Amino acid sequence: MSKGRGVSGYTHTQQQLDAFANQHNPNNPAYRANANNHSNQCNKNNSAY
Repeated sequence: MSKGRGVSGYTHTQQQLDAFANQHNPNNPAYRANANNHSNQCNKNNSAY
């Protein structure tokens, strides 16, 4: 039985699998950009807050 983590190659296309992997890879620029954006949104000292 699945624990509900990740995606399966049986139910998703290769493009969907790649996108999921990129979203969860700390070495990926999109992952870092998302993490930085989240950090900025939570920082009261940020002008964009």
